[in-house]
Amino acid sequence: MRRNPKVTLHMANGARIVMELLPEAAPNTVNSFLYAALGGYMDHHAIERIVPGNWIDVSYTAFGQEACRYLIPNEFELHPEIEPLPSHPGCVCMGGYGEAGLAGCEFFFPLRDCPEHKGIYPVFGRVLEGMEELRRLERVETVPVTDFPIEGVEVNRPVEPQVIERVEAELYGGTYPEPVRVENPKLPPCWR
Repeated sequence: MRRNPKVTLHMANGARIVMELLPEAAPNTVNSFLYAALGGYMDHHAIERIVPGNWIDVSYTAFGQEACRYLIPNEFELHPEIEPLPSHPGCVCMGGYGEAGLAGCEFFFPLRDCPEHKGIYPVFGRVLEGMEELRRLERVETVPVTDFPIEGVEVNRPVEPQVIERVEAELYGGTYPEPVRVENPKLPPCWR
């Protein structure tokens, strides 16, 4: 019986968050996440923004810049038959732009039931350990910022960086290909 891959986020403060990824629920999203994790793209990145009581966002590459080396179609463009799961505490969701048919290089942890996210972002994993760390992060001091690259998006960034030191992935003998790439993708306005 094949085991689902497992990923551990090792935080700079010594905490860790362990996640089980769900390839059958969102295969291309899982491939993309593992591609970034195994390539070291998530190492030494900070929590990008926190919406207290709602969700915690981890953006591990710079949108619209050379560091964002690939764009992938989201699961609803690629697999329209997939019924996305509700976004609730314990889930891991891939962010992105549904209107552009893209999933971005970010993921987020819902902190409460979020029915408004159902059908927008694919759930590609679940938290096995570390919900207490996410609840702690929800309470850290934040400050509004105005330099977020996506127009019209309000951002509360932690005053002190909450850094992911490194990411460890256990594939249990599985192999996961490089994610599907988009040729000439339709980009959100701020990327043009």
